[in-house]
Amino acid sequence: MPIPSERDWRISTMMRTPLGAERNPLGEAIERARSRLLTLQDPAGFWVAELEADSTLTSEYIMLRYLLGKVDETKQQKAVAYLRDTQLPDGGWNIYYGGPSHLSTTVKAYFALKLSGHSQEEPFMRRAREVILAQGGLLRANVFTKFALAIFGQLDWRGVPAMPVEPFLLPERSFFNMHEISYWSRTVLTPMMIIFAHKPVIPVPAGADLMELRGDFAPKHDYWFPSDPRPLSWQNLFLAADRLLHWYERRPIPRLRRLAMERATTWMLRRMGEGGLGGIYPAMANSVIALRCLGYEVEHSLVARAFKQIEALEVEDDRTLHLQPCLSPIWDTCLAVNALLASGLSADHPALISACEWLLSKQTRTVGDWKVKAPDAEPGGWYFQFENEFYPDIDDSAVVMTALIKTTLPDQATKDAALRQALKWVLPMQSSDGGWASYDKDNNKRFLNEHPFADHKALLDPPTADLTGRMLEMLGHMGWTCEAPVAQRAIAFLKREQEPAGCWFGRWGVNYLYGTWAVLAGLRAIGERMDQPYIQRAARWLIDHQNPDGGWGESCHSYEDPRTAGQGPSTASQTAWALLGLLHTGFVRHPAVTRGIDYLLRNQCEDGGWEEREFTGTGFPRVFYLRYHFYRLYFPLWALSLYRTLLPQAAAGHDENGATSSD
Repeated sequence: MPIPSERDWRISTMMRTPLGAERNPLGEAIERARSRLLTLQDPAGFWVAELEADSTLTSEYIMLRYLLGKVDETKQQKAVAYLRDTQLPDGGWNIYYGGPSHLSTTVKAYFALKLSGHSQEEPFMRRAREVILAQGGLLRANVFTKFALAIFGQLDWRGVPAMPVEPFLLPERSFFNMHEISYWSRTVLTPMMIIFAHKPVIPVPAGADLMELRGDFAPKHDYWFPSDPRPLSWQNLFLAADRLLHWYERRPIPRLRRLAMERATTWMLRRMGEGGLGGIYPAMANSVIALRCLGYEVEHSLVARAFKQIEALEVEDDRTLHLQPCLSPIWDTCLAVNALLASGLSADHPALISACEWLLSKQTRTVGDWKVKAPDAEPGGWYFQFENEFYPDIDDSAVVMTALIKTTLPDQATKDAALRQALKWVLPMQSSDGGWASYDKDNNKRFLNEHPFADHKALLDPPTADLTGRMLEMLGHMGWTCEAPVAQRAIAFLKREQEPAGCWFGRWGVNYLYGTWAVLAGLRAIGERMDQPYIQRAARWLIDHQNPDGGWGESCHSYEDPRTAGQGPSTASQTAWALLGLLHTGFVRHPAVTRGIDYLLRNQCEDGGWEEREFTGTGFPRVFYLRYHFYRLYFPLWALSLYRTLLPQAAAGHDENGATSSD
């Protein structure tokens, strides 16, 4: 009789449940995580956890309250305490856990603290100032920071890229129009254009100015943007155009300006629903300032409602206060449902019925901006927040649909009708290159990212591998196969997007671990043969990037330096993504999977969850990252559960590439 290997012994110990007191660590871990997740469900049926960002939003919130004359001393002191808590030892503030000091984030925190009454001579302020000056000073900050500071008179408005409102007069089918940029750019930029047309200057208290941050760098009118050393480039062309637009701003054509302002204002007001403009803090805050520029008083119902929507983003405890960028109930709910189903919860469990009926109530019924580029599409998708009717997205829609497909509801006919309607939105949103983007179709004029305003390089919403994988996964669960033309185009897109090393870029999660998992899950579900070389290269990349502790991790720094792809301290969510990717590829009994499962089992907390301080969600690569507080719960639960489901099949002698996609 052969001697069992260490791997076989570990698997046996995890799975067996003999008569007696023998423990089943895998089953116990799944049960603890599942119980924990079920206790966190809201009575209305949804799940929602904190969506944490960096300190920038809290700094901006202090600034916004000052601008509106709505300073609340208690809240302000709590926000200040939060900023003090998040300051790094070197004096700066970063944009993700473990990251270096970030210039613009530090500038905003420093200014918010000065507005709150702190002196530049306090030791923690001196340290912050040293960081800012060491990184080039005030004028090296990003455009959003310059725009905010111009409102408070700390920069000349001529030092901000020109944002005339006249593009609203361009036809929707013109080469450049407002629909050639992403949803988030439209909703953030439109109120900024209105603000720029008025160029307000809000005086600050004595001693709160930022003159000490300028250093020796003093270009005329505070105007500085880097040029391209190549004479003929989009960057230099846009810089030249920007100077012309600044000249126009001094002499706008009155009739054009008036008409453009009317269209921009109408557009903005129509989209300021119950969830705020665009459902995201930057657009919501800008809309409030724009309303003030348009003459609306702070007490006006529109301004009051918009500000109340911003207040709903507060996270407050006894000592501190900070801001979320938005709320994530639909995303948290659809992922929780999928994880619970994978864990073995019955498809007609009351918790799942309640969640799915709530999700069905959130299906969109309104024609949104997407109609311009996808005229054949019909309303039927899902958005991310509690309300964002104009802006459903492919990611939420695909995962919600997958959850609905797997569940059994009392009213199956209503569910089936909702799924049919959803297909009428998601399928026409496939871009011409075969991929799917998040909110828009064919939003891919990448040269627009060279405009000086777009120094964040996130003006657009092009198709991405992770969302394309997500769509294939949903279609596979719906019964489609890889032979369908829509799937063939998507698979061709994914093959083109694959990195030479075998992984895929993750646009909405950090980073290549996220993208690779999403693609492999989609390919498995749609019926692609998982033994193909391009898929095996992806699995090998995952195996090669496992950490010595058995987990996987990847820092946000991989967006800055792709050479660090798949490198970083192990986290629960990223370990789960890697495991899901390998399990979908058929590597159920591989030692790397065994070590990864063991990592999750060893690191589970007593309450059933996992600790995770790292930011593993992505808002805008290199600029804005997110920490989803439920990622460390439902993704590990999902991975452990899929492993438990597939292991008996693998142990029975099935081929390593014979895993099913039922979970």
